[in-house]
Amino acid sequence: MIIKSYPKSELALLYFPDSDPHVALNHLNSWIKRCQPLLEALAGCYQSRHAKYFSPQAVRLIVKYLGEP
Repeated sequence: MIIKSYPKSELALLYFPDSDPHVALNHLNSWIKRCQPLLEALAGCYQSRHAKYFSPQAVRLIVKYLGEP
């Protein structure tokens, strides 16, 4: 997987390719909320919940804690 900035819905679709973009993003957000160490790490890299993109640092953390899509 290439670590770069991703629109949130695009990254979500990598994890849930058969879903609607909105549904995929809801599922990814649910996974993130259930992983407390990931939530804390994302807060440490100043990743806003309301941002439209995941930064490369945030993508790296998501892949570290959730695995590659």
